[in-house]
Amino acid sequence: MGAAYETIHFKAEACDGCLDCMTVCAQAKAQSDDQTQSRIQIVPCGDGFELAICRQCGDPECVLNCPAAALSKNAGSGVIDWDGSKCVNCLLCTVACAYGGIAYDAQAGHVIKCDMCEGAPACVKACTTGALKHLKTARIYNEVGNLEDLFVPGLTGCQGCNSELIMRHTLRRIGPDVVVATPPGCIPGMGAVGYNGLTGTKVPMFHPLLTNTASMLAGVRRHYKRSGRDVMAVALAGDGGTADVGFQSLSGAAERGEEMLYICVDNEGYMNTGMQRSGCTPYGAWTSTTPVGERAQGKTQDAKNLPLLMVMHNCEYVATASTAFMEDLYDKLDRAIQAAKTGFAYLHIYSPCTTGWRFPSDQNIEVARKAVETNFVLLWEFNPRDGLHLTRPVEDALPIDAYLEVLGKYRHLAPDQVAHIERTLANNLARVQGFAAAKGPPSATTARA
Repeated sequence: MGAAYETIHFKAEACDGCLDCMTVCAQAKAQSDDQTQSRIQIVPCGDGFELAICRQCGDPECVLNCPAAALSKNAGSGVIDWDGSKCVNCLLCTVACAYGGIAYDAQAGHVIKCDMCEGAPACVKACTTGALKHLKTARIYNEVGNLEDLFVPGLTGCQGCNSELIMRHTLRRIGPDVVVATPPGCIPGMGAVGYNGLTGTKVPMFHPLLTNTASMLAGVRRHYKRSGRDVMAVALAGDGGTADVGFQSLSGAAERGEEMLYICVDNEGYMNTGMQRSGCTPYGAWTSTTPVGERAQGKTQDAKNLPLLMVMHNCEYVATASTAFMEDLYDKLDRAIQAAKTGFAYLHIYSPCTTGWRFPSDQNIEVARKAVETNFVLLWEFNPRDGLHLTRPVEDALPIDAYLEVLGKYRHLAPDQVAHIERTLANNLARVQGFAAAKGPPSATTARA
């Protein structure tokens, strides 16, 4: 397996053309305010802007076309290094680059290009709109890319299934010393627990009832502990088996502080049995049991805020996550794994369902991203010592229409229903921000109030 590297990502719709990034780059690299000496260039394009910068390509054409070997790919950082002692100023590299990432600087007398500022890009720090972002998710690939996938190939999930991504990423990170509980739902339904005498996993996995996942897993964990084996106990459960009929055993295990990691894969419904509504199905959503017609316009109740319910249990760790923000997800998964060694850890991962939500399978991650960018989904974490804090900014959120309009299950919404959703999201954000501002457990804040 090859290596992955950090890069600078450009979000064109967030760029306002201030050019501060160019100014600070010129200052950092040429000790000048002259933006022509910047190694990053913001270029007007139609009604917006495009970015000209070195992409630090994996198979760089500039390197391949340099006859003097003045350009080379740094195996450690991934940066395309330029060696001035070898450069003959033929400028073939500028012709080969399709991104305008390397250009001749008349004042310097040679070509210039981005060198990532030794891992701390000045342009990213100067960008106040979020148009530039230093992506460091390459570390995930480098850290876990060679770890064994503990699910076998060929599971029967739907095309583009986000839940399968969650399953594979989670167990790859946890490792083989694990026992997994998967109650009825999409995860066992796609063959994870096996069929025809074959298993879909390379680790012990059992199939509890919808009602007793946490209690059965608690017993399994205690058995291993008494046997002197340090085995991680993990639940991979849907929102139906977690928030509804399974909540009593979940609440009991959390209250007792059982040593386990309970992961709720929230696709907002009972998707594998016909797309029925669950307690986590949002207001207004179409499901087979909240139909759309003359007398009904989707679900009439708001979704349970299950992660906050778990915070009220004062668990060792509680967090929300999304596969659209993998660095955040992996950080929380690492902390949840550690917390599960001494107490109850709960991770709530939002999982768009291409079939039940009615959107193209290739748009799964984009749907997940828009859910977060519109504040429909908030990313935060909690532990009893530090309280609750948001792990992603909630300011300057996209309009909720940017999320609702891409999902078939919301296409029927009337303006008053959209307004209801906006009010619900605003109230949820205010509640979470209030808990975060308290700098302590919400339960303690409530007691003082």
